[in-house]
Amino acid sequence: MFDTAATRPQGLAMRCARALLSPWSRLSLLVVLLAAAGTCVLVFEPQRILSDGWPAQLGGVTAVLLFAAAYGVCTAAFVPRPLLNLGAGALFGSQAGLVAAIAGTVLGAGIAFGLGRMLGQDALRPLLRGRWLKAADGQLSRHGFRSMLAVRLFPGVPFAAANYCAAVSRMGWLPFLVATGLGSIPNTAAYVIAGARASTPTSPVFLIAMGFIVVTGVGGAAVAWFKRHHFRDRDRDRDRGRARGRDGDGEQERDRGRAA
Repeated sequence: MFDTAATRPQGLAMRCARALLSPWSRLSLLVVLLAAAGTCVLVFEPQRILSDGWPAQLGGVTAVLLFAAAYGVCTAAFVPRPLLNLGAGALFGSQAGLVAAIAGTVLGAGIAFGLGRMLGQDALRPLLRGRWLKAADGQLSRHGFRSMLAVRLFPGVPFAAANYCAAVSRMGWLPFLVATGLGSIPNTAAYVIAGARASTPTSPVFLIAMGFIVVTGVGGAAVAWFKRHHFRDRDRDRDRGRARGRDGDGEQERDRGRAA
């Protein structure tokens, strides 16, 4: 009798633990965390650092490291990276600002990737049924490094969206982080240089940096348009092939019926 009474609480605890650790419970936790992060951004307004400046008591390597850490947390909380990149250049100059921005980019991408992988992948993967979702998942799962490198080089996909899409796919950690670090350098450097030279908007360096930003933006839009039509044409050809296969099977059945 005592054994039966003791096993009931244990069974209830096991069921509660399985419910709390289920894919949908973890996905709900991810949604709550992201909503809380977005709320904190709206309330505390970390972008005020551009107008208020960096605390005077912090300087040197310590300031760069703290900014990189804050950068990573802010990007995971949906603060736009261009704003943070401009701030890095304005606060630390071109070289130190680029180091801080790239380090923060990789850190923020790693945070988002880890949250998406641990809390959202198991619940979201069964929902990948649409053609576009399947195509994106297959591209990232099979060609993760080069796909993510292209996404970072041509910033047509929002940073946070790319992070969570990669987390839901079967892409590995190392290719994701390395591709993010390498692919983010050109565009991040342009923003950092623009922020460092914002006081002289007519200087050649500032104009070249802004021109590079515009060119990469247009290039990203062009690549997205090309990929969209490529996937659409491929799906159309696939549907036609299936229709022809069904027609061929129907003709074979009719021929068999006539022969019989």
